[in-house]
Amino acid sequence: MMKAQRVTAILEYVKEKESVSLDELVDRFGVSKNTIRRDIQELVDEEQLVKVYGGVSISKPLTVPYQDRKVKQFHEKQKLAKLAAEFIEDGDIIFLDSGTTTVELLDFIKYKNITIVTNNLDFTLDASAYPNLNIYSTGGVFERSTRSYVGTESAEVIQKYNFNKAFMASTGLSLDKGITNSSPLETQVKAKVIQKSEQVFILVDHTKFDKYALTTYCNFDDIDYLITDQEPPKAYLTHSEQNQYDVIYPK
Repeated sequence: MMKAQRVTAILEYVKEKESVSLDELVDRFGVSKNTIRRDIQELVDEEQLVKVYGGVSISKPLTVPYQDRKVKQFHEKQKLAKLAAEFIEDGDIIFLDSGTTTVELLDFIKYKNITIVTNNLDFTLDASAYPNLNIYSTGGVFERSTRSYVGTESAEVIQKYNFNKAFMASTGLSLDKGITNSSPLETQVKAKVIQKSEQVFILVDHTKFDKYALTTYCNFDDIDYLITDQEPPKAYLTHSEQNQYDVIYPK
């Protein structure tokens, strides 16, 4: 691939992912890290991309893609939410992560008597109609691209809570990189939640397997359940047996 073609391809790839690590670009395009750095610098100089810790990101926050993500894989997200809701019982104190998948949980838990801590703005607004749901918000910096509250302030608030269950989203996961996310600010919050929860549920549709984003917020030995919309690759089923987490999917 010629340099000009590669630079264009890198830009399109980062736009699709929003944030990408240098290592992922090296693997994707089969060139050295120094070559990737030079290509990235060219795009940064053109203000097409911005550098972030360990990688590169789109230069401007995207507001439209959240709605696109909400529609994309809609039926799969509902399958995930229905499976996850079976683990939620009256009296639970749960953390509900940001993301379009976790929002779908509301339809399946709206009549339960539970306490929910969340940084998910859309869930908070939608759940306000149900007085049986006791809602706490983390506050913090509002991240428009994910419609969530993130950052150090949110993580400090979470330190005060104790959850018996946490329902988490992920940009992508892989056996070597763990459970990943594209936003470093969100990762601060997610990592703290993992520390404070007795049980951790990861909700991902089938398109998220064998992919990874800029930051890792937990590893597989930190989770208890991996919930997905169809049977995952066999490597993950074998891995779950060896590492004592359960994989849940429609049978």
